[in-house]
Amino acid sequence: MKKIIADFDYAEITYNSLYKTGMIVWKRKTTTEEYQNGFEVLIECSKTHPIENFLSDIRNQGVVSPETRKWFETVMIPKAIDHGLKRAATIFDGNVFKKYYINMIIQATNKFGMPLKLFNTEEEALEWFKSFNK
Repeated sequence: MKKIIADFDYAEITYNSLYKTGMIVWKRKTTTEEYQNGFEVLIECSKTHPIENFLSDIRNQGVVSPETRKWFETVMIPKAIDHGLKRAATIFDGNVFKKYYINMIIQATNKFGMPLKLFNTEEEALEWFKSFNK
């Protein structure tokens, strides 16, 4: 069910048709362009495959700059919602810098009424997504 859409040195981007989930597994700290490209690849994918759920594994992502985070909040979240996104989840390891980043993202998604939850594993996140299809 999981199909690799793109595999870059900084991220693997997949689509899971069973859960209608686009996923980015970040492999390392990214430049602003790489970060933005990861999300743009999923937007392109959403034009041919329904993406209701988004899952981001940020355990190896590194620190995201405030400017990049602002782009995500003001450009990417509304664009993703316009393309059918309904909920998001993050796989997270508890790092204090990432916690700050996640709290900012949660505040941004709340403005749009889109739920975002934190998980320790991909399986837990997929179970949460599955709960909406009952």
